[in-house]
Amino acid sequence: MDTTLLRQFIAAAEEPDFARAASRLGVDRTVLGASIKKLEAQVGFALFDRDAQATTLTDAGVALLTDARRAVSAAPGQTQNTGGKAKASKGRGRAPAVKGQPRQGKKRQSR
Repeated sequence: MDTTLLRQFIAAAEEPDFARAASRLGVDRTVLGASIKKLEAQVGFALFDRDAQATTLTDAGVALLTDARRAVSAAPGQTQNTGGKAKASKGRGRAPAVKGQPRQGKKRQSR
């Protein structure tokens, strides 16, 4: 299972509503809702009670929450490596160069 989905599920379960959980994660509320629906589709049952005013977990959601916390804490590489800082292309019409990556299309200098 994707650890990003599990992290988002944990944040949504710990906060009183999805808006606060989304702001804590730095994502939009609709993105968080879509991630929760995707996780529910993977698991096969509802994790949240959608009729309640506040965010409440179903019995299956409570069971998954303990397993999700264990899985996220055991997952290696908690941070994502983005590959370096992008440099500006200075209007040359190509993608920016990324530090640490070989230059594409770079040819040897001829004499």
